[in-house]
Amino acid sequence: MVEKEFTIEGMNCQHCVMAVRKELAKIEGVDIRDVRIGSASLAYDEKKIDVERIKAAVTAAGYKARF
Repeated sequence: MVEKEFTIEGMNCQHCVMAVRKELAKIEGVDIRDVRIGSASLAYDEKKIDVERIKAAVTAAGYKARF
């Protein structure tokens, strides 16, 4: 498992935090350490989970992830 913090653009309230957390929770194998306005800290297995999948989940929540 690798731990990384990702920057997320467009978040400005707790609703944003919950929307991102909800989408990330749908990805099997991702352990959400923390989600706060502007970022998310995650642990995941790089061999099983592509970073693009994480980016797609953030996009599905309506925000832009930078890695």
